[in-house]
Order: sequence, then C-alpha cells, then structure tokens
Amino acid sequence: MGIYEIDGVVPVVHPEAFVHPEAVLIGDVVVGAGCYVGPLASLRGDFGRIVVGEGSNVQDGCVMHSYPDAECVLEPESHIGHAAVLHGCTVRSGALVGIGAVILDGAVIGARSLVGAHSFVTAGFEVPEATLVAGSPAKVIRPLDDKALAWKANGVKVYQQLARRSLATLRPATPLPEPEPDRPRVNPGGQVTTPLHQLRSS
Repeated sequence: MGIYEIDGVVPVVHPEAFVHPEAVLIGDVVVGAGCYVGPLASLRGDFGRIVVGEGSNVQDGCVMHSYPDAECVLEPESHIGHAAVLHGCTVRSGALVGIGAVILDGAVIGARSLVGAHSFVTAGFEVPEATLVAGSPAKVIRPLDDKALAWKANGVKVYQQLARRSLATLRPATPLPEPEPDRPRVNPGGQVTTPLHQLRSS
C-alpha cells in the first residue's frame, strides 16, 4: 500500500483494518480496527489529522484532507461512498455519505444520517441526526424512516465483512485469457444489501 510519512509522522493502520495496496495514506492518518479503505482512496494527513473510526469504510476514489491544525474525522461505523470528497469535516457514527458527495470544512454530518449522491454540503452546515440531506447546496429533505435506517446499518456491516474477506483472500493475480467453464461468482456471503430504491419497491 502507499504509506508515506511526512515530517516524521507515520500513518497508523490497525492490524484488523484493510487498506487496499493502491490506496495512499500520508502522514497524520489513523485507521481503526475493522475499517475498509478502498483502491485509489487518498487520505492526506500532510496538513491536518485524518481519523477513520473503528468499523468505518472509505470506498474507492475517496479523498480526505484538512487545513492545518484541523481534522477530518469519521466516527465509528461511518460509511463513505465511492468518490466522495471530505475536507475538514466530521461524520458522526452510522452516517452514510453518498457517491460523489462533497463535504466541506466544519460541516458535521449527524449520526445515522444520509447525504445523497453528488450532494454538496457547504462549510459549517450541520446535518441533523437520522435525516436525509441532498442537493447542491444540500438541504434537509426529511427524517429517515426505520427501513432506510436499517438499510444503512446493514451496509456498514457489509463493508466490515468485506474488510475481513479482503484481509483473508485478496491477492494479486494474473488475468485468465478467457472465462473458465462454470465460472464461479464472488461470494460475499451473509445479508448483502440491495439498493434502497429496490428495497422500497419490494
């Protein structure tokens, strides 16, 4: 993995966390137990501190950064979707930041809340607990119902399981020239989540 110290400060990765070999961690970064950090994620602790709390996931292509003497913090069991950008903000436990969302300095994403895909959360904005916010700039849409809250909580567990699977079985490989007969499928096991819109329509 791309682990770099700067000014004598070395990233910390708990032995039970999975950080993909093509993710980059620089300087003052702390990744807790049971976390998943995906490929091409960039966690740059070269100015402020980056904290990824226990059981959180930072998916592929995400960026976390901060101004000097500030922090970008994910509390335990935060869920950060693909290609999201977080700068100097705080994400409370159980919150989900959707695909491609941008969260700016001083914003606080409330516990168990959901930031919609491609939303833009402005500096200093505080998202209430267990609510949906969306848009550019993001606005409060509605409280989350029990079905959405359960769906989000399950998604966190799925990525914790992926961290364990990746630690156990992810290895470099040489591609096959063609699919083998009866090609197996990846088997995530357990209760893998379905998209929320499909869950609501079922």
